[in-house]
Amino acid sequence: MKTQHRIIFKDARKMGDLAPESVELVVTSPPYPMIEMWDTVFASQNPAIADHLRAGSGLEAFSLMHELLDEVWRELYRILKPGCIACINIGDAVRTLNDRFQLYSNHARILNALQKTGFSALPEILWRKQTNAPNKFMGSGMLPPGAYVTLEHEHILIVRKGNKRKFESEPDRMRRRQSAFFWEERNVWFSDVWMDLKGAVQKLNGHEARRRSGAFPFELPYRLINMFSVCQDTVIDPFLGTGVAMLAAAAAGRNSIGFEIDSSFESRISDQLIRGVDLAQQRLRGRIRSHLDFVENRIQNDQGEMKHLSRNYRFPVMTRQEVDLRFYPLTSIAPAGPCRFEATYSESLKEGYDECETAPAIQDGRSDPGRAVQLSLL
Repeated sequence: MKTQHRIIFKDARKMGDLAPESVELVVTSPPYPMIEMWDTVFASQNPAIADHLRAGSGLEAFSLMHELLDEVWRELYRILKPGCIACINIGDAVRTLNDRFQLYSNHARILNALQKTGFSALPEILWRKQTNAPNKFMGSGMLPPGAYVTLEHEHILIVRKGNKRKFESEPDRMRRRQSAFFWEERNVWFSDVWMDLKGAVQKLNGHEARRRSGAFPFELPYRLINMFSVCQDTVIDPFLGTGVAMLAAAAAGRNSIGFEIDSSFESRISDQLIRGVDLAQQRLRGRIRSHLDFVENRIQNDQGEMKHLSRNYRFPVMTRQEVDLRFYPLTSIAPAGPCRFEATYSESLKEGYDECETAPAIQDGRSDPGRAVQLSLL
């Protein structure tokens, strides 16, 4: 199997390169209005924003910044197929202008714009950005009433175009079944609060690139892509940045397209993709090992039968919906032309695996720790 990945260095408000209803998923994190590191990006598209910031008119600047993002949301609605989903990672902002401190609720403003565009809102996810800062409280410290709550979470807004996506043909239905996730993964991923993600550490060349990068951790887009798309779908990130979402799409066996307004990120994106194969392999290895640990612990603790067996890997799974799941280990990502990359996958988990690990088998409809199915792991 192979997937294709394309970078378009263009303003995301102008996605004319893409046909209407041509992509299956959006996963992105836009510049955050009223976060100072993004001021110049917004002001370069509308100089009035800089004027309002200099004048201390925070709400006016906030409104103009979001009007620019509104154009992107309308384009995303145009290119998404019916029944498909957009996931927008966004944080709120706090800022002091003219000695006045206040919150600017980016997530609320964006959700309102998405609904006006035609999207239906689905339950969102909060993910907590862990911090080790010893002095994280703002305002007057221990003295009421002037201390402020510290923002330590971000929002993942989840919206859909129209009703549920339909899988009409048998090949499409099989792709969906093969894209299943584990039962125990579902219990974590589909919680409305994620506490286990860590923020991304940026290693970028050049002051401007470092200053303008707001990349999310790899695990965030990787989960969302597995949750809301199927193998060989096309994922788009209209604010590609350093290319984390594109790497996550490749790791999950999806195609991807990324728009990025700043061409100085080209070498960083390329490097991230080519060097990211090891990360993708480690993540897949971790998923399978975690599942085998789950199976073993469930059997040892006598927590109930596991009546279903994976057809492809012969390990137990909790539900019938998991029996057809299939993994395609990423083996390489290579340039395939200007701003284009091709990802190649193994058809078997056994290729490149050093050690055989064991998973409990099923006999006569029951999990039997006395027998074992060997599974070679990457």
